[in-house]
Amino acid sequence: MRGRAGRYPWSIFLRDFGTYFAYGKNYASLSPPKSREFIGFSDIYSRFPAQGWRAAQGARQGMTARVLVVDDSLPNRKLLEARLQDEYFEVAGAASGAEAITLAQRWSPDIILLDVLMPGMDGFEACRRLKAQLSTAHIPVVMVTSLNDQGERVRGLDAGADDFLVKPVDQATLFARLRALLRVKQVLDAWRLRAETVRDLGFEPPSAPPEDFEGAKVLLLSHDASEATTLSRALQADGMALEQFSDEKLVWQKLQDPAAHYDLVLNSLPMPGGDPLRLASRLRAEAETRDLPLMLIANAEQRELVLRAFELGASDHVLRPINEEELRARVRNQVRRRRYQLRLRAEFDRSLELAVTDGLTGLRNRRYVVRHLESLLRDGAACGVLMIDVDRFKPLNDYYGHAAGDAALREVAARLREHVRASDIVARYGGEEFLVVMSGAGIEETGVIAERLRSAIGNSPIDLGQAKLPVTVSIGSALSAVSADAAALIAAADAAMYRAKSLGRNRVEAATNQDWRLA
Repeated sequence: MRGRAGRYPWSIFLRDFGTYFAYGKNYASLSPPKSREFIGFSDIYSRFPAQGWRAAQGARQGMTARVLVVDDSLPNRKLLEARLQDEYFEVAGAASGAEAITLAQRWSPDIILLDVLMPGMDGFEACRRLKAQLSTAHIPVVMVTSLNDQGERVRGLDAGADDFLVKPVDQATLFARLRALLRVKQVLDAWRLRAETVRDLGFEPPSAPPEDFEGAKVLLLSHDASEATTLSRALQADGMALEQFSDEKLVWQKLQDPAAHYDLVLNSLPMPGGDPLRLASRLRAEAETRDLPLMLIANAEQRELVLRAFELGASDHVLRPINEEELRARVRNQVRRRRYQLRLRAEFDRSLELAVTDGLTGLRNRRYVVRHLESLLRDGAACGVLMIDVDRFKPLNDYYGHAAGDAALREVAARLREHVRASDIVARYGGEEFLVVMSGAGIEETGVIAERLRSAIGNSPIDLGQAKLPVTVSIGSALSAVSADAAALIAAADAAMYRAKSLGRNRVEAATNQDWRLA
């Protein structure tokens, strides 16, 4: 099955989800409610895009990408198709803007090469319509035209085009731009497929914010103060802020600063006394900056340098003399794409967070806490487990109503969370049951924590507005020293908890040999 035609395949999603759980234990030392132990998604991000792209590309049979060539001239179209096929691209052709839109929706190309001057619907209108449709908005569009006019380039870029190539098309430039755009699309496709899958799981993302470039931050590496002033003035028209640095080492330090969030890097060529391509190489080599767009500012005679930069991962370029409108249009496109990618990543973060979080209490859910415990035990860690059950919860729920019962569970969860160690994981195990996993806890410490939790719940009533209810819990504890099996450990704690209930409730009982035999 083609990954691109459907959703992110379940087998891949579950594998990535398992990877997420496997890495979760590295964050268990952080407090669950105050310092999300799963915030370290960046540690596995570098694995995800490549995996997702392989899934999306599984049926490609050696083709590097799909390219849709749109030109009303059959000879021009066939010539361009032949060039692409020689480089092992999979190619389809369309003779009009309307045909291109239909074919793009049905065939899902990776890139569209779009002629500007066509009868009926011209390339500008076709591009606008492609970018306005959800199914095709993510496909890069390169306009190919005989109009070598800056005004026309700006018009195309404003319509949503990613670049402009002038006929006759230089082959080296064509393939450099295609590969640069494909690299960006590969990453976006991976995140987009994941976003679609988690939506299918029922996790609806927040609505997209209105397009606004206000506050976007652009970092400029340049020795030319006059040019920097010109660039800053142009970008300020869109509400963007430009920071100029002339030292590459200082630029790299700024990019490594976790508090500095840049939307785009501009690299002004040439670099007196330095290697103009080193920054592009370093950006793509580091996980933290791999997806940060890089735009070059160059002279026309620096063509070979620009092409080499595209091979190293540059995203776009603008030639001197700089046309401010073209610069702004290209920068807007890069910032727009960057923010779209960050939004997809945030959706994925949120979906993973929701998938391991109990919706009522905000605690971790049963699925997560069991996997977390299994992971600790595999590593040979000593663990204490507490099974906690709210006493006489059903009569409370029946008399005061489900809303009051839910409020009581939320308050119990809040008190449990407040009185465990920073390294402990508290989860809602099911109904009115909670499970606490304590890494490294011994007999004495497990007993002390269990008693502290019992007192935190039972010593003060829960205010439900309509009444203040005395609520107590029964707790069973078990230690991993007896068994390294998660299911048996939980079962022993559960048996001890039921014994606490049978002995009068509102008490703590440690698992006995009999409890372990029952487990």
